Amino acid sequence: MLRFMRRAAAALYYYVLGHIVAWCSRYQAKYRHGRWFTGRCGGVNAPGWRWIVKDFFNCRRLDVNTDIPWPVSARQTVLHPENITFDPDDLNNFQSPGCYIQAIGPIAIGRGTYIAPNVGLITSNHNLANPDEHAPPQPIILGEQCWIGMNSMILPGVELGPHTVVGAGAVVTKSFPEGFCVIAGNPARLIKKVNNSDNREEK
Repeated sequence: MLRFMRRAAAALYYYVLGHIVAWCSRYQAKYRHGRWFTGRCGGVNAPGWRWIVKDFFNCRRLDVNTDIPWPVSARQTVLHPENITFDPDDLNNFQSPGCYIQAIGPIAIGRGTYIAPNVGLITSNHNLANPDEHAPPQPIILGEQCWIGMNSMILPGVELGPHTVVGAGAVVTKSFPEGFCVIAGNPARLIKKVNNSDNREEK
């Protein structure tokens, strides 16, 4: 009983403080809805409010990610958030620790896509002739319901179609726009295809 009361009190604390922080911060209202802000008791137990509170204070304490209009973990690096598009239901991707999301060029994250910890999304490499400069950016497009495995890297100009699984540690240098596949390696190559009618692996 005491444990339940403590959990309930903590949930209410984050729910109330989360609303206060959201009201006086840069976090935009369009990112404060969806599955991470709903649930039992009208959303009091929803993890989104906890993210708002913890990310707000942690980011300001460390002076990171302070210009982003949605909650982002202080253990991530996100550059040029204005060039990133995603569904609010996928706000959890910005809680994965160690990720480096460099959106000098556009990054589109399809609905239902999961991004594991320590993933890099890079839209612009350094200029080979002058490392002090960046090469012209190229967009990254991740289709719906992709899975980007831990420690993988997506490089400029890559488009991954829906239901693409990127193996852990992969370096993706070219596009797989047809989707419904598993890719892995450095550079990433096709490992197997997935049946796009029922998502079962093809025999």
